[in-house]
Formats: sequence, structure tokens, C-alpha cells
Amino acid sequence: MDRGKPVIVEGKELRGERLRHFDYVMVAFVTILLLSNVIGAGKVATVDLPGLGTWPFGAGILFFPIAFVLGDVLTEVYGYARARRCIWAGFGAMLFMAFMAWVVVALPPAPTWPNQPAYEAVFGQVPRIVLASLVAFWAGEFANSYVLARMKVWTEGRHLWTRTIGSTVVGQGIDSLIFYPLAFYGVWDNQTLLVVLATQWVLKVGWEALLTPVTYAVVGWLKRREGIDVFDKDTDFTPFRAQI
Repeated sequence: MDRGKPVIVEGKELRGERLRHFDYVMVAFVTILLLSNVIGAGKVATVDLPGLGTWPFGAGILFFPIAFVLGDVLTEVYGYARARRCIWAGFGAMLFMAFMAWVVVALPPAPTWPNQPAYEAVFGQVPRIVLASLVAFWAGEFANSYVLARMKVWTEGRHLWTRTIGSTVVGQGIDSLIFYPLAFYGVWDNQTLLVVLATQWVLKVGWEALLTPVTYAVVGWLKRREGIDVFDKDTDFTPFRAQI
């Protein structure tokens, strides 16, 4: 049963509070993050646009923005400090995934196992791209969470759509500005680099805008179920603080 109308609290007041759904949201956040990178990042798909021809796009863009939506939900419902824990959990999971993929691909295949080339094609990683992905995710997610938490206080909790979209504009902008130059500068020509960077940023922000009704529904449901509405008025916003 719902607890009723959410109680407005500050982030520091959540210490020791029993939250029934936080763990599930964190698991969903980390799961989507990992699967988007493992399954979606390696494939380039195409879409036919009437009058514009065939456009290629990274398949991961269909699902990766959901992780940003969940990041918004975590900050909006549970506050910056708990969102910070989830971001570090996601960063650690991505780091381990990269290490595990490197080890498994590097292991000598058995003579009777013919799939090493395919395995390398799917799970083989370019260290530069892995580094770019990790740094971009870390910086983008923390910027997203910080902007949303600050805007919630400024707007006094009103107009959720302004902070979910506004934080995504900043967070995804930082993500793209770090990832593409760090991963592909000198590999792609500068024009291609800028076009892909801008296109991916616009598409991710567009996805966030389209998913706004879903964000509203999930945020409202969680606030009612948890009975809280967190405002980060006196929060320590350093990314490196471990405590809630």
C-alpha cells in the first residue's frame, strides 16, 4: 500500500531510513548501463528517413538514455547522495566489465574452439575507447545529478520536466564532449567528429524529452510508495564523498 502524500525531507535526513525500492532502481540503473555498453555499443544500425535518405546510428542509443532517465529518477526521488552511490556502483561495474572482457578475450582459445575471431570482434576493446567511455559516463552522470538536484531547490520542486530535460542537456553534453574527442580525435576527420558529437547529443536529449511522461509516472509512483520527496538544500555535492 502507498504511504500516502510524500513528506518533504532534506537529503541528510534519509540516513538510516528504510527505503523499499531504492535497491531495485539502482540494480535497474546498473543493468541497463552495462547491457547498453555490451550489446548496443558495438553495432551500427541504419534508419530510412523519408526525404533524408539512410542514416546510420549506434544501436546503443536506443537504450542507453534509459540509464540517464533512471539517474534523474534516483536524484529526484532519493536525492543526490544516494544517486552518487549508484553512479559509483555503475562506474565500478563498467570498470570490472572492461577488465573481464580484456582477460577473457586474451585467453588462448582451445584448438577445437573456432569462435575466437567472432569473440574478439564482439568483446575486443580498444583501450582508448574504454577509457573515454568511463570518463565520459562518470563526468556526465555527476553533472546530470548535480544540475537536477540544484534545479529542484531553485524551482521549489515544481516543473519536473524543466530539470529532467535541463540536466540531460548538461549531462549528455558533457558526456558527448568528453567521449567523442577522447575516443576518436585523430581517427575521424574533425567535421565527422563534430557532426556525430552533435547528432548523438541531440538524439539523447530528444529521447529524454520523449520519455518525460514515463519519468513523471515513475517519479510520482516512487515518491508515493516511499513517502518521501528529497530536497538537497545542505548536501555536500563532492563526487568523492562515500557517506549518504
